[in-house]
Amino acid sequence: MNFNFGEVLTRAWQIVWKNRVLWIFGILASCGRGGSNFNSNVRGNGGNGGFGTPPDLPPQFQDLFRTIEQNLTAFIVVIIALACIIWILTIFLSTVGKIGLIRGTAQADGGSESLMFGQLFSESTPYFWRILGLSLLVGLPILVVILAFAVGLVLFAAATSSGNDISGAGFLALIPILVGCVCLLIPVMFVIGMIARQAENAIVLEEMSVMPAISRGWDVFRNNLGPIIIMAIILAVIGLVVGFIIAIPVFIVAVPAFIAFMAGEAQNWSPLALAGVCICLYIPISLLLNGIAIAFTESAWTLTYMRLTKPQSIEPVVLPEANE
Repeated sequence: MNFNFGEVLTRAWQIVWKNRVLWIFGILASCGRGGSNFNSNVRGNGGNGGFGTPPDLPPQFQDLFRTIEQNLTAFIVVIIALACIIWILTIFLSTVGKIGLIRGTAQADGGSESLMFGQLFSESTPYFWRILGLSLLVGLPILVVILAFAVGLVLFAAATSSGNDISGAGFLALIPILVGCVCLLIPVMFVIGMIARQAENAIVLEEMSVMPAISRGWDVFRNNLGPIIIMAIILAVIGLVVGFIIAIPVFIVAVPAFIAFMAGEAQNWSPLALAGVCICLYIPISLLLNGIAIAFTESAWTLTYMRLTKPQSIEPVVLPEANE
């Protein structure tokens, strides 16, 4: 198939740059990408009980720690509830953001002069459950495989640490199998991801339900293997370059601050505090840049689907309101 990659990438950038409302949907879609690591170092200080109150903190913070310790159960319940609310909100916003990017791109490519955030948001919500169902259907089996793989490693590590002489030899024999499984899992996850991308577009642009959309996604992927793989490589390279550029200011601020902190023998916290303030100020800018990058990527994938399936009458974008 004669596929014009340059036309798709150029058109995607034109759409994203002209319709800045898509930047907002890109920021929303980014909610589901990346993660947060919460690390807690729990230490018991003699005489304090519980998780202990750090001795070198100002009195106000020590009082706060004591209050938390005295109401630890309620504190944990509140934290778990907030985490669940944030998780649900993140899923909703990221899913609607992705849908909005698909619909917005299709409408703009179909000739729409302007895109309104409120209208695009409300038009995207009817697709929420179908896209979420697709994500669960695709993601859960992969998650189960990864968890089973991780549990197997943990159990084997536990057996190895028990002192069994055979365990060391068994571990060495298991390494080729582990490497083979990882090498097999990567292309499988890539194929599943590409099929899911096409299925998402089928749901939003062709008003399909989940299972027919998966079948449609498989057909599009199978019949256009070359263009989809090449587009995936191009967008992956663009994503890596853009991600590196976005991260440069963080490195510029963080590395000198860390060097200054170590040069002061970890006594002066001012460099790290200043770096932290600068990074916090940069966060909104990085979110915006990341949102633009995601909007461009999703727009390029939507246009790729539209060009490969040749929906000449792109009415799905004049798009009657979805009823499901």
